[in-house]
Amino acid sequence: MPDVRDGLRDGLRSALDGAGVVPAPVEISIERPRDRSHGEWSSNVALAAARAAGRRPRELAEQIVIHLSAQPPPHVVAVEAAGPGFVNFRLAPSWLHEVLGEVIDAGAAGYARSEAGAGHPVSVEFVSANPTGPLHAGHGRWAAYGDSLCRLLEHCGHRVCREFYVNDRGGQIDLFTASLEARSRGDEPPSDGYHGEYVTEWAAEMPGGADARQWGLERAHRDQAETLAAMNVAFDLYTSESSLVGRGAMDDILEDLRSREMVYEWDGAVWLRTGDLGDSADRVLVKSDGEPTYFLPDIAYHREKFSRGEMVIDILGADHHGYVPRMRAALAALGHSGEAYEAVVGQNVTLRRGGAEVSLSKRAGDMVLVSDLLDEVGPDVTRLVYLLQSIDTTQTIDIDVVSAQSAENPVYYVQYAHARIHSLGRVAAARGVQRASLSEVDLAVLVHERELDVLRALASLPDTVQAALRARAPHQVTGWARELAAAFHRFWHDCPILRDDVSEELRQARLWLVEGARVGLAVALGILGVSAPERL
Repeated sequence: MPDVRDGLRDGLRSALDGAGVVPAPVEISIERPRDRSHGEWSSNVALAAARAAGRRPRELAEQIVIHLSAQPPPHVVAVEAAGPGFVNFRLAPSWLHEVLGEVIDAGAAGYARSEAGAGHPVSVEFVSANPTGPLHAGHGRWAAYGDSLCRLLEHCGHRVCREFYVNDRGGQIDLFTASLEARSRGDEPPSDGYHGEYVTEWAAEMPGGADARQWGLERAHRDQAETLAAMNVAFDLYTSESSLVGRGAMDDILEDLRSREMVYEWDGAVWLRTGDLGDSADRVLVKSDGEPTYFLPDIAYHREKFSRGEMVIDILGADHHGYVPRMRAALAALGHSGEAYEAVVGQNVTLRRGGAEVSLSKRAGDMVLVSDLLDEVGPDVTRLVYLLQSIDTTQTIDIDVVSAQSAENPVYYVQYAHARIHSLGRVAAARGVQRASLSEVDLAVLVHERELDVLRALASLPDTVQAALRARAPHQVTGWARELAAAFHRFWHDCPILRDDVSEELRQARLWLVEGARVGLAVALGILGVSAPERL
């Protein structure tokens, strides 16, 4: 079904032609006004075309209005010139009735879906927690965001590979191993080791004579994978740093960079010419003692990721701002364009309970685990609460609020809308009320403002999905779900469906409106990775 904006654009092109503006702008913008009292849609076309046409924008807008008023596009009931040169459109509810038909026809599998990605493969790396313990609540944010971003990319036509990089080399692994060994002997871990209660528990599980290093890495991986699975997060590929090194990937990447004359030796070390490619300075790849820095295997890993995708997206922690320009420079040294690499740097999470902050330190004994949050509020609430705001802002999660069943809990508010839809279905079935075929129902009776608010929300979902894709911002879909839930709750309160004084014609139309809301919620929650309950 064509977008209503296509008809508005056609009308504007015809009006510009009638006003002697030739050629018309290639792109004609149609936007929703911030203030709905200005109409359903607005265009700045007069502002955009006035200079080239030698006209005053307001005068041109008034000429456009005269033309469109005489030959209005479909669904348009009024056209107005506004401000310095805007053209505002007021539409009949019929355009929203067509939207509802589109929602129903497409269903949850098809509505708001696009082929913007055109099947292009994307590698997305996220979480990548060190294999030294369970995932703390901060890691949960990367998991929820990363997986939902992947779902958003897939919804828009991309092929996605979800990747987890296991940093199983280096000093932190040595400290973790020493901490396990100490606890297994009944001793205290090293002062700079790992002191969490989980180390004592795992050491008690470790079989006698086991290789503490290998056993600990496997135990940590299993714990993290189980927690991620409980959050409805799964990875297509785990890549171990030690295996990467073992198969010679570091030597290969170093040779590749040498062949491109992108490395040099100075003061006994091997340096990469990142300073020539946008970084603040050149970076050491191999130290003067012959040991590689962490940067060398990271570059090797990113080259492998490009073998799986045309684009690589890294989701990084708050302390990685300096990492982004150096990795972008390294990839440029390998011939990858800047547009092919994206990095999302997220901010940290603070948890509060009873008005007090709860620590997230992995090396202390008082950290809050993702599994703790899952046990307390469940996977749906855990995921959705992480997706309430942009990942580039610091987040405070009040455990008391998100575990309460009240309108103050934004997660509950969305879930309650979904549960109400299913409760209506159960009550209707008990009363023998069946929904007629959509082709037999007159949707034109849906004119109540509460009904139209639900339809407007449904109409905005495709734009929301595209905006969220462009901004890499799944939280925008969460915001949309909250808006739809709010509109639905108001509709539920003011627009009875099964009451005896409601005509059958209106009842049937409202039943289909409820089904449209269900489809919209299913699309949004599917992108967010949340399975909404049918009962609360």
